[in-house]
Amino acid sequence: MLARSVSEAQLTKLRLPIFPEVVGFVTLLHVTAEPRQPLPSTVRNLESTSFMTKLRPFSGSFSRRRALQVGSAGVLGLSLPQWLSLQAQAASGHGKPAAKNVLVILEQGGLSHIDTWDPKPFAPADHRSPFKPISTSVNGIQFTELLAHTSRVADKLAIVRSMMHPKAGANGHPDGTQYMLSGSHPNSPLEMPDIGCVATKILGSECRDLPPYIMVPGNNEQNAATKTGFLPAASRVFKTGGHDVSAPDWKVADLLPRRENVAERLNGRRQMLASLDQRFGVTRDVEGMDRFYSQAFDTLTSSQVESAFQLKSESHETRELYGRGHRGACYLVGRKLIEAGVRCVTVDVRWPFSEEVPGGTNLNWDHHDLIYTPGSCGTIRNMAGGEGRYGIGHWVMMGSTDRAFAGLIEDMDQRGLLAETLVCFITEFGRTPKLNKFNGRDHWTDAYSIVFAGAGTPGGIVIGKSDEEGGYVLDSPHTPEEYASTIYEKLGIDRSKPLYTSANRPVYFGHHADPIPGVM
Repeated sequence: MLARSVSEAQLTKLRLPIFPEVVGFVTLLHVTAEPRQPLPSTVRNLESTSFMTKLRPFSGSFSRRRALQVGSAGVLGLSLPQWLSLQAQAASGHGKPAAKNVLVILEQGGLSHIDTWDPKPFAPADHRSPFKPISTSVNGIQFTELLAHTSRVADKLAIVRSMMHPKAGANGHPDGTQYMLSGSHPNSPLEMPDIGCVATKILGSECRDLPPYIMVPGNNEQNAATKTGFLPAASRVFKTGGHDVSAPDWKVADLLPRRENVAERLNGRRQMLASLDQRFGVTRDVEGMDRFYSQAFDTLTSSQVESAFQLKSESHETRELYGRGHRGACYLVGRKLIEAGVRCVTVDVRWPFSEEVPGGTNLNWDHHDLIYTPGSCGTIRNMAGGEGRYGIGHWVMMGSTDRAFAGLIEDMDQRGLLAETLVCFITEFGRTPKLNKFNGRDHWTDAYSIVFAGAGTPGGIVIGKSDEEGGYVLDSPHTPEEYASTIYEKLGIDRSKPLYTSANRPVYFGHHADPIPGVM
């Protein structure tokens, strides 16, 4: 057996498919029929991780059950091609996808799982969370008291307590955020697009008037972690911006026409463009541009665009359900965009700095210092740790998060949106099971929690388990790759079919990871 290392450029020339998770693009070629010789250690390691299985253009591993199915097909008189053909026909007839849309709640910074979704009341006292476990609407499932509102909708949630990173290199915020947004490790040889970019590239969107992939507001320090990868720049996420989405004067200026370009003047420009098209004829390229121009005009003239971001139309009761302030407003806009038919929405919240939160210059979840302080975490490390945050129990932190997420699930369920929308509550990693000397918790990728709801997701379940301190996964480990595959599967996207680079190279974006079983 011969091992060769092939570069991406060489693969392009050979027109071979690109598998992003195959480090160094190594290909193994059988070149001899002689008895097998011992392999070099690097090749043995690859083989031990089912390397050859990964080089298949369909998702999942070739399990024992799958092998038995193939064997049974032979007994029944079917050849392998016939069996695969029947399997493909069955796959194409799965019917309606579970999800039409996806709403991702990205609470960036590394939310502490042991203070929220995965309480550890028997951890050593000197490292134990002060927030006690509470019962939920589901017997046997507990959250901490920081999720008092969310505990009432636990029957609609699937909590994955066994998330982890399978390899190092994504324990910083930009890399960790990119990992969760794309489902692909940031150190992979080929930079992969966001899940939202892939989904909208394949499925498009039912909402013609709005971009198919929107982030609200997308203006914190990690917003650059969104990537288009090998896809064209036109597939990038649209970020609404906005310092405080709850402010009465907040609007998405980039989707509204300039005052001098409304009504008759805008219509006149559209008519002029149409007359030029007729005069010079229509080529295939012009036809393609016409679709984009038409969508742009629709966006600028549609009343649906402004109403999708207009919070004044929401009742007082609805605003209170989500909670007042920036976070509740962001979650509510996320619901409104799903209601408008936008395919993929990501809500990326960081409470804005204002006079009401002195010292709150960076209110994400990176609690390296004083995680349990009732107010500001201060500057005890001279800008070297968790400065700019408030303690995890403060309203601008978990208080508003608990209220907004519970309100979102309840509201979407009552409106019938939860039936066809997959809601994902994620963070890029967890926090250390032990407090550091500054009474904070540092980054931790060996165990953390995420949550799913809607689109046929079984509610009232816990998937996986971490140890008694929340440090390591004990069973059912799951990865960001599996998280991405779960979304694709819910949307009905065939992960066995590649997307293509600008050089017409096929790229298999499914990372050969199966969806998380309990969510499906």
